[in-house]
Amino acid sequence: VETFATVVGGSFSRVQFTPDLVPTDLIGTRIYRQGKEEFDTELGPVVANFLLADEINRAPAKVQSALLEVMAERHVSIGGTTYPMPDPFLVMATQNPIENEGVYPLPEAQRDRFLFKVHVDYPSVEEEREIVYRMGNKPPTASRVLDPAAMLRLQETAANVFVHHALVDYVVRVINATRRPHEVGLSDVASWLSYGASPRATLGIVAAARALALVRGRDYVIPQDVVEIVPDVLRHRLVLSYDALADSVDADQVITRVLQTIGLPQVSAQPVTPGYPAPQGQPPSAGVTPAGGQRPPAVSPSANNVGAPVTGQPSGFTAPGNNAGR
Repeated sequence: VETFATVVGGSFSRVQFTPDLVPTDLIGTRIYRQGKEEFDTELGPVVANFLLADEINRAPAKVQSALLEVMAERHVSIGGTTYPMPDPFLVMATQNPIENEGVYPLPEAQRDRFLFKVHVDYPSVEEEREIVYRMGNKPPTASRVLDPAAMLRLQETAANVFVHHALVDYVVRVINATRRPHEVGLSDVASWLSYGASPRATLGIVAAARALALVRGRDYVIPQDVVEIVPDVLRHRLVLSYDALADSVDADQVITRVLQTIGLPQVSAQPVTPGYPAPQGQPPSAGVTPAGGQRPPAVSPSANNVGAPVTGQPSGFTAPGNNAGR
């Protein structure tokens, strides 16, 4: 995280979570200055562009809840005054999955405020060899390549990446399947879930898919972007039941079953007349024919409208049923 902050040119703050931490250690407090005979506000370490909450599950829920406001609203309230966070603002946290002594579970409301939960496994043989070569003699140092204003412009560009309504419908159906598994024939999954994903998951998948498409050099999202994003966005938001714990079922297994059941919109390249105009509301890349007479991949409508043409595009784009393979 510190390296990322250096590259972007933003401020960095790290907090080591411990059992004796208190909320004011994070957000700040008001201190009485005897010389001035008045109170001054000392802002906590959360006021930074990039905040690293190290071993976040070593602090009790009372301390972890201090991050709820700052992660959702991007400001802190101290003594009746609201202090906004700098832009861009990012909270990253680590937790040790091996140790069980002296750790506390994260509240569901707090987990829901994190966009991703990424599993960091052991490196492969090749990766570990490269680590030795890079870190063995003199660790590399990062240099600044962006500034916060450039990062904000990139975020705005990502927010404007086109997402077809068929993909939005697919994301909504995936999230709904975690809430009402019986409606899509997932009776086994229904016994594993106590609660499904919240609307924050829907928004997170779409936003993350847009960013992934931009990183890959596209101004539109394809189904593969969504499929790759879904596990990282959902695995910490699903509340598993006691039956799942007894059967040693984890969130990734539930997500796999859902993705196997909900039909994925199809993508196909359609030959069109050279110079075919972009449909209303579509990006130029979805309608302008490149050299070779093929347009970029077009996304079919959702499975709820099987056989219906995509609005504003030539007919011939159909979608699989709810139980179609991916």
